[in-house]
Amino acid sequence: MHGIWNRQKGLSAQDAAAGLALDAGGHLARGLAKAEASLPAPPEVVMAYYADLLFDDPVDERQDEGDDGLDDLTDAELVLAQRWLELAGVEVPDEPQNPFLWPVRQALGVLARRRGGSVQRCGRVVAALIREVSAYTGQRHRREAARDRIAEAIRRARPGVVVAHSLGSVVAYEALHAHPDLEVDLLVTLGSPLGAPGAVFHALDPAPRGERGAKPAGVARWENYADLGDLVALPPRLGDRFPVDHHADVHIGLLDFHTLGAYLGHPEVAGALTRHVDR
Repeated sequence: MHGIWNRQKGLSAQDAAAGLALDAGGHLARGLAKAEASLPAPPEVVMAYYADLLFDDPVDERQDEGDDGLDDLTDAELVLAQRWLELAGVEVPDEPQNPFLWPVRQALGVLARRRGGSVQRCGRVVAALIREVSAYTGQRHRREAARDRIAEAIRRARPGVVVAHSLGSVVAYEALHAHPDLEVDLLVTLGSPLGAPGAVFHALDPAPRGERGAKPAGVARWENYADLGDLVALPPRLGDRFPVDHHADVHIGLLDFHTLGAYLGHPEVAGALTRHVDR
Protein backbone atom coordinates (compact mmCIF):
# COMPACT_ATOMS: atom_id res chain seq x y z
CA MET A 1 0.00 0.00 0.00
CA HIS A 2 1.56 3.29 -1.11
CA GLY A 3 1.64 6.41 1.05
CA ILE A 4 1.29 10.14 0.54
CA TRP A 5 2.27 12.08 -2.58
CA ASN A 6 1.44 9.31 -5.05
CA ARG A 7 -1.32 10.60 -7.31
CA GLN A 8 -0.34 9.52 -10.81
CA LYS A 9 -0.99 12.03 -13.58
CA GLY A 10 -3.06 10.85 -16.54
CA LEU A 11 -3.20 7.17 -15.53
CA SER A 12 -6.08 4.88 -14.74
CA ALA A 13 -6.09 3.34 -11.27
CA GLN A 14 -5.03 0.02 -12.79
CA ASP A 15 -2.09 1.51 -14.70
CA ALA A 16 -1.04 3.61 -11.71
CA ALA A 17 -1.02 0.51 -9.49
CA ALA A 18 1.04 -1.42 -12.05
CA GLY A 19 3.62 1.37 -12.35
CA LEU A 20 3.97 1.79 -8.61
CA ALA A 21 4.29 -2.00 -8.17
CA LEU A 22 7.09 -2.11 -10.74
CA ASP A 23 8.92 0.71 -8.98
CA ALA A 24 8.49 -0.89 -5.55
CA GLY A 25 9.71 -4.22 -6.88
CA GLY A 26 12.91 -2.61 -8.14
CA HIS A 27 13.64 -1.03 -4.76
CA LEU A 28 12.87 -4.31 -2.99
CA ALA A 29 15.28 -6.15 -5.29
CA ARG A 30 18.04 -3.72 -4.27
CA GLY A 31 17.18 -4.24 -0.61
CA LEU A 32 17.29 -8.01 -1.05
CA ALA A 33 20.71 -7.71 -2.69
CA LYS A 34 22.00 -5.64 0.25
CA ALA A 35 20.56 -8.22 2.65
CA GLU A 36 22.40 -10.91 0.63
CA ALA A 37 19.14 -12.77 0.27
CA SER A 38 19.08 -15.96 -1.72
CA LEU A 39 15.65 -16.60 -3.20
CA PRO A 40 14.65 -18.88 -6.08
CA ALA A 41 12.72 -15.95 -7.57
CA PRO A 42 11.96 -12.39 -6.48
CA PRO A 43 8.64 -12.10 -4.63
CA GLU A 44 5.71 -10.87 -6.68
CA VAL A 45 4.69 -7.31 -5.81
CA VAL A 46 1.10 -6.08 -6.22
CA MET A 47 0.22 -2.46 -5.41
CA ALA A 48 -3.15 -1.31 -4.08
CA TYR A 49 -3.66 2.23 -5.44
CA TYR A 50 -6.08 4.60 -3.72
CA ALA A 51 -4.60 8.11 -4.13
CA ASP A 52 -7.06 9.00 -6.89
CA LEU A 53 -9.96 8.54 -4.45
CA LEU A 54 -8.80 11.26 -2.07
CA PHE A 55 -9.34 14.28 -4.34
CA ASP A 56 -11.62 15.43 -7.13
CA ASP A 57 -9.19 18.03 -8.49
CA PRO A 58 -6.57 17.04 -11.10
CA VAL A 59 -3.00 16.24 -10.13
CA ASP A 60 -1.04 19.37 -9.31
CA GLU A 61 1.38 19.83 -12.19
CA ARG A 62 3.69 22.31 -10.48
CA GLN A 63 7.30 21.21 -10.52
CA ASP A 64 8.81 24.21 -8.76
CA GLU A 65 11.08 22.86 -6.04
CA GLY A 66 11.01 26.29 -4.43
CA ASP A 67 7.35 25.80 -3.58
CA ASP A 68 6.81 24.38 -0.09
CA GLY A 69 3.15 23.54 -0.75
CA LEU A 70 1.88 25.33 2.34
CA ASP A 71 -0.05 28.04 0.47
CA ASP A 72 -2.59 25.42 -0.62
CA LEU A 73 -3.51 24.43 2.95
CA THR A 74 -6.61 25.78 4.65
CA ASP A 75 -6.34 27.48 8.04
CA ALA A 76 -7.64 24.31 9.71
CA GLU A 77 -5.01 22.24 7.91
CA LEU A 78 -2.28 24.70 8.92
CA VAL A 79 -3.32 24.19 12.55
CA LEU A 80 -2.86 20.44 12.04
CA ALA A 81 0.54 21.16 10.49
CA GLN A 82 1.52 23.14 13.59
CA ARG A 83 0.56 20.22 15.81
CA TRP A 84 2.49 17.82 13.58
CA LEU A 85 5.63 19.95 13.81
CA GLU A 86 5.26 20.02 17.59
CA LEU A 87 5.21 16.20 17.49
CA ALA A 88 8.51 16.45 15.61
CA GLY A 89 9.94 18.37 18.57
CA VAL A 90 9.83 21.86 17.05
CA GLU A 91 8.39 24.79 18.97
CA VAL A 92 5.90 26.68 16.82
CA PRO A 93 6.09 30.44 17.52
CA ASP A 94 3.04 32.57 18.27
CA GLU A 95 2.17 35.24 15.74
CA PRO A 96 -1.10 37.11 16.47
CA GLN A 97 -1.02 38.98 13.13
CA ASN A 98 -0.61 35.83 11.04
CA PRO A 99 -1.43 32.87 13.31
CA PHE A 100 -1.46 30.13 10.67
CA LEU A 101 0.98 30.20 7.76
CA TRP A 102 3.87 32.24 9.20
CA PRO A 103 4.42 30.11 12.35
CA VAL A 104 4.45 26.92 10.26
CA ARG A 105 7.09 28.33 7.91
CA GLN A 106 9.19 29.52 10.84
CA ALA A 107 9.01 26.10 12.49
CA LEU A 108 9.90 24.37 9.23
CA GLY A 109 12.97 26.58 8.96
CA VAL A 110 14.08 25.49 12.42
CA LEU A 111 13.47 21.84 11.55
CA ALA A 112 15.37 22.07 8.27
CA ARG A 113 18.38 23.74 9.94
CA ARG A 114 18.37 21.08 12.63
CA ARG A 115 18.37 18.32 9.99
CA GLY A 116 20.62 20.05 7.47
CA GLY A 117 17.94 19.56 4.83
CA SER A 118 15.69 21.61 2.58
CA VAL A 119 12.88 23.79 3.93
CA GLN A 120 11.01 23.27 0.68
CA ARG A 121 11.20 19.47 0.83
CA CYS A 122 10.17 19.34 4.49
CA GLY A 123 7.29 21.69 3.70
CA ARG A 124 6.12 19.63 0.74
CA VAL A 125 6.13 16.43 2.82
CA VAL A 126 4.19 18.06 5.68
CA ALA A 127 1.73 19.73 3.27
CA ALA A 128 1.07 16.48 1.39
CA LEU A 129 0.65 14.58 4.65
CA ILE A 130 -1.81 17.04 6.19
CA ARG A 131 -3.81 17.44 2.98
CA GLU A 132 -4.18 13.69 2.40
CA VAL A 133 -4.80 12.76 6.04
CA SER A 134 -7.53 15.43 6.16
CA ALA A 135 -9.08 14.15 2.92
CA TYR A 136 -9.08 10.56 4.20
CA THR A 137 -10.22 11.00 7.79
CA GLY A 138 -12.50 13.97 7.17
CA GLN A 139 -14.64 12.65 4.30
CA ARG A 140 -16.47 9.42 4.97
CA HIS A 141 -17.18 8.50 1.33
CA ARG A 142 -13.49 8.81 0.41
CA ARG A 143 -12.47 6.80 3.45
CA GLU A 144 -14.83 3.94 2.67
CA ALA A 145 -13.92 3.92 -1.02
CA ALA A 146 -10.18 3.77 -0.24
CA ARG A 147 -10.36 0.98 2.27
CA ASP A 148 -12.81 -1.02 0.11
CA ARG A 149 -10.34 -0.83 -2.78
CA ILE A 150 -7.52 -1.94 -0.46
CA ALA A 151 -9.64 -4.84 0.81
CA GLU A 152 -10.51 -5.89 -2.73
CA ALA A 153 -6.83 -5.84 -3.74
CA ILE A 154 -5.95 -8.07 -0.78
CA ARG A 155 -8.85 -10.41 -1.50
CA ARG A 156 -7.87 -10.68 -5.16
CA ALA A 157 -4.10 -11.12 -4.68
CA ARG A 158 -4.33 -13.23 -1.48
CA PRO A 159 -0.85 -12.12 -0.28
CA GLY A 160 1.00 -13.73 2.58
CA VAL A 161 2.64 -10.37 3.35
CA VAL A 162 1.00 -6.95 3.32
CA VAL A 163 3.44 -4.01 3.28
CA ALA A 164 1.74 -0.73 4.14
CA HIS A 165 3.63 2.56 3.89
CA SER A 166 2.82 5.99 5.35
CA LEU A 167 -0.89 6.87 5.08
CA GLY A 168 -1.33 3.47 3.44
CA SER A 169 -0.74 1.90 6.86
CA VAL A 170 -3.80 3.75 8.16
CA VAL A 171 -5.95 2.66 5.21
CA ALA A 172 -4.70 -0.94 5.49
CA TYR A 173 -5.28 -1.03 9.26
CA GLU A 174 -8.87 0.12 8.86
CA ALA A 175 -9.52 -2.11 5.83
CA LEU A 176 -8.28 -5.22 7.63
CA HIS A 177 -10.45 -4.38 10.64
CA ALA A 178 -13.48 -3.74 8.43
CA HIS A 179 -12.98 -7.07 6.62
CA PRO A 180 -11.94 -9.60 9.30
CA ASP A 181 -12.22 -12.44 6.76
CA LEU A 182 -9.00 -11.19 5.15
CA GLU A 183 -6.07 -13.19 6.51
CA VAL A 184 -2.38 -12.29 6.12
CA ASP A 185 0.60 -13.97 7.69
CA LEU A 186 2.57 -10.76 8.11
CA LEU A 187 1.65 -7.06 8.17
CA VAL A 188 4.64 -4.74 7.77
CA THR A 189 4.09 -1.03 8.42
CA LEU A 190 6.73 1.42 7.19
CA GLY A 191 6.96 5.10 8.16
CA SER A 192 3.53 4.82 9.75
CA PRO A 193 1.65 7.73 11.36
CA LEU A 194 -0.85 5.38 13.06
CA GLY A 195 0.23 6.47 16.54
CA ALA A 196 0.04 10.22 15.92
CA PRO A 197 -2.39 11.66 18.49
CA GLY A 198 -5.35 13.68 17.35
CA ALA A 199 -5.41 13.77 13.55
CA VAL A 200 -4.75 10.04 13.07
CA PHE A 201 -4.82 7.88 16.21
CA HIS A 202 -7.90 9.44 17.75
CA ALA A 203 -9.67 9.47 14.39
CA LEU A 204 -9.21 5.75 13.67
CA ASP A 205 -12.08 3.44 12.82
CA PRO A 206 -12.47 1.34 14.90
CA ALA A 207 -11.79 3.85 17.65
CA PRO A 208 -8.99 2.94 20.10
CA ARG A 209 -10.02 1.69 23.51
CA GLY A 210 -8.16 2.90 26.56
CA GLU A 211 -5.62 4.67 24.32
CA ARG A 212 -4.78 1.35 22.65
CA GLY A 213 -5.39 0.19 19.11
CA ALA A 214 -5.99 -3.46 18.24
CA LYS A 215 -4.36 -5.89 15.84
CA PRO A 216 -6.76 -6.76 12.98
CA ALA A 217 -8.26 -10.19 13.52
CA GLY A 218 -6.82 -11.69 10.33
CA VAL A 219 -3.22 -10.57 10.95
CA ALA A 220 -0.95 -13.26 12.38
CA ARG A 221 2.15 -11.08 12.90
CA TRP A 222 2.75 -7.31 12.76
CA GLU A 223 6.16 -5.67 12.31
CA ASN A 224 6.85 -1.94 12.21
CA TYR A 225 9.90 -0.10 10.83
CA ALA A 226 10.53 3.63 11.09
CA ASP A 227 13.35 6.06 10.47
CA LEU A 228 13.80 8.24 13.56
CA GLY A 229 14.01 11.25 11.23
CA ASP A 230 10.81 10.39 9.36
CA LEU A 231 8.46 13.40 9.54
CA VAL A 232 5.43 11.20 8.91
CA ALA A 233 6.16 8.40 11.40
CA LEU A 234 5.42 10.34 14.57
CA PRO A 235 5.86 8.78 17.03
CA PRO A 236 8.05 6.18 15.28
CA ARG A 237 7.37 3.34 17.73
CA LEU A 238 3.83 1.98 17.51
CA GLY A 239 4.24 -0.47 20.40
CA ASP A 240 3.06 2.06 22.97
CA ARG A 241 -0.35 2.23 21.29
CA PHE A 242 -0.67 -1.00 19.26
CA PRO A 243 0.13 -4.70 19.84
CA VAL A 244 3.05 -4.72 17.40
CA ASP A 245 5.04 -7.96 17.52
CA HIS A 246 8.32 -6.34 16.45
CA HIS A 247 9.59 -2.78 15.98
CA ALA A 248 12.90 -1.64 14.55
CA ASP A 249 14.44 1.80 14.08
CA VAL A 250 16.15 2.03 10.71
CA HIS A 251 18.16 4.80 9.07
CA ILE A 252 17.07 5.16 5.47
CA GLY A 253 18.67 8.53 4.75
CA LEU A 254 18.96 12.13 5.89
CA LEU A 255 17.30 13.59 2.79
CA ASP A 256 15.19 10.63 1.67
CA PHE A 257 13.67 10.03 5.07
CA HIS A 258 10.22 8.72 4.17
CA THR A 259 9.75 7.20 0.70
CA LEU A 260 8.60 3.62 0.22
CA GLY A 261 11.59 2.97 -2.05
CA ALA A 262 14.05 3.99 0.65
CA TYR A 263 12.39 1.66 3.16
CA LEU A 264 12.19 -1.30 0.78
CA GLY A 265 15.82 -0.74 -0.21
CA HIS A 266 16.97 -1.04 3.41
CA PRO A 267 18.51 -4.47 4.11
CA GLU A 268 16.78 -4.89 7.48
CA VAL A 269 13.34 -4.32 5.99
CA ALA A 270 14.06 -6.48 2.94
CA GLY A 271 15.60 -9.12 5.20
CA ALA A 272 12.43 -9.35 7.27
CA LEU A 273 10.43 -10.00 4.12
CA THR A 274 13.01 -12.55 2.98
CA ARG A 275 12.77 -14.50 6.22
CA HIS A 276 9.03 -14.73 5.75
CA VAL A 277 9.29 -15.78 2.10
CA ASP A 278 11.84 -18.45 3.03
CA ARG A 279 9.56 -19.77 5.72
